[in-house]
This record gives sequence, C-alpha cells and structure tokens, in this order.
Amino acid sequence: MTAAERYLNMSAGELRLELEALYADYAAALDEERFEDWPAFFTEDCTYKIVPRENFERGLPLATWLSESRNNLHDRVVAIRKTMVYAPRYVRRLVTGIRVLGWEGDALQVRANYLALETLTDEITRVFNTGQY
Repeated sequence: MTAAERYLNMSAGELRLELEALYADYAAALDEERFEDWPAFFTEDCTYKIVPRENFERGLPLATWLSESRNNLHDRVVAIRKTMVYAPRYVRRLVTGIRVLGWEGDALQVRANYLALETLTDEITRVFNTGQY
C-alpha cells in the first residue's frame, strides 16, 4: 500500500493526528540540530523552496532557496555543517493551524503556520522567522 492509499483510508481525525506527529517530529529534528535527519522527511523526488512572502503574494516564482531532490537537501546539510559560524543559540519552532487542503493526484496538500523563536546567550528571546509550510 502506498502512502497516498494509506492516507486516503484514514478518517479526518486519524489524518490530523498523523500530520501533527509529522510536523512535531520535523520541528524537533531542526530544533535539536539533527540536520542530517532532516532530508528523510522528504521523498527522493521532492521540491523544497523558500519563497519570500512578497514573491509568493505577487505570484513570482523566485525562491531564496530551491532544492529539487533529497540529494540536494543532503548537500545543503553538508554546506550548513561546514560553513555556518554563529554564536551559540537555541531555536524553537512552533507549528500551528495545520489544514488539509485536499488531494492533487496522489499528493496531499497541507498548509501549516510556523513561528521560529531564537534565544542567544544572555539575550532575550526574539522572533527569528515566521511563515507557512
């Protein structure tokens, strides 16, 4: 049974619980800096892109980050580990408002809001980023 078939056979409640667990595991991997685990949340043939709100609202395709496969995501993790230099910090992501938008073929369309908070040593916590998954 494919993942799509499994999800199609779930009740709305079961599907919501499954999605909440998925988003919680995804956020935890990033919050705990287990970046090497992050690509496993995607299929081999995937598209991951970060589009600024202004571009999204205007229907402009320009993304600040575009990866078109899980291997591209692995490459990004290697780049982050080898090139990122920053002060010690804690980042925590909160995911809310998970909504199932429907099916497009065998792909389930889901949208959720996120808020990333950043705390640096001896500084107050600030909003680091907010947006939609």
